[in-house]
Amino acid sequence: MIRFVTTCVLSLSGVAALGQSGAQSVDVPAGFHAVLTAEGRGVQIYKCQKKDAGMAWVFVAPEAKLFVDGVEVGSHGAGPVWMYKDGSSVHGKVVSNMSSPVAGAVPWLLLKGVDAAGAGEMAGVAYIRRSETKGGVARVDGCDVAHEGAESRVPYTATYSFYAAGS
Repeated sequence: MIRFVTTCVLSLSGVAALGQSGAQSVDVPAGFHAVLTAEGRGVQIYKCQKKDAGMAWVFVAPEAKLFVDGVEVGSHGAGPVWMYKDGSSVHGKVVSNMSSPVAGAVPWLLLKGVDAAGAGEMAGVAYIRRSETKGGVARVDGCDVAHEGAESRVPYTATYSFYAAGS
């Protein structure tokens, strides 16, 4: 029951706002193979707002570009959604997460691919794995009543691997 409630809360609050605890594996299930691996470079966006008894930076959305061998091939944004240059896209729903081994980095994630659109690269994506994260964690300072509504854009990088059924 706790895991179910945690999953619901995490899904609603956004992937960057995930707690540092949770599943200890973001391994893709057997029977799936990588169809694309891209480097994500961008920001995790936070907004200063009232939370519980005080003020806090609350996750809003990611905003990143995807690169393969240094060439831009797509983007990643709120939803979360990944869009490829051919017009195809896939949304993700968090399945599991684990702490990044790098201090100050957003968690690694395993997401189930849902609502794929288009007939291109993202069409058959069943899972998305975010790993090798650096940066992206919300600031710990600068959010108070005087700064309510302020936005913080925290740089991050990550490896995004996209998996389809089959071997």
